[in-house]
Amino acid sequence: MTAVAQKKQSYVNDNSLMRLIMAIKRTNADIWFSKAVRLRDGHCLVCGTDQSLECAHIYGRRRKIVRYSMDNAVTLCHHHHRVFTENPLAFAGFLETELGAGHLEILTEKCRGILKENKAVRDEIAKHYREQIKLYEKDQSHIFVSYN
Repeated sequence: MTAVAQKKQSYVNDNSLMRLIMAIKRTNADIWFSKAVRLRDGHCLVCGTDQSLECAHIYGRRRKIVRYSMDNAVTLCHHHHRVFTENPLAFAGFLETELGAGHLEILTEKCRGILKENKAVRDEIAKHYREQIKLYEKDQSHIFVSYN
């Protein structure tokens, strides 16, 4: 293997490792919350597809107080999630049209709070959304109740 080929190989490995290191850990609370949001909406709110659905947070997951709030998430297909991640102004415009300025103002105010998160709280959140999903599976007219 030439020195250039070895160098290219090391960049590939370093990049892969960096992506693994930089990934935000998904807990059971994240997984069950995401499922609940996707079930609530059932389709991408932009194009209507029911394929490759993802839970898109309005305020990022680092904002613990709204990380698991149903008010802070919408369902988007993979394509539109990427488009809005790269174009936050377009996302803001879409949200104002889709949810309304009042919803966003309330969410902004809610975002100012503090949530002390630990494993017990995350387990409680996961349990809450598991139960919400079970209720929805029994009766699809069930309206999801947010944890906070």
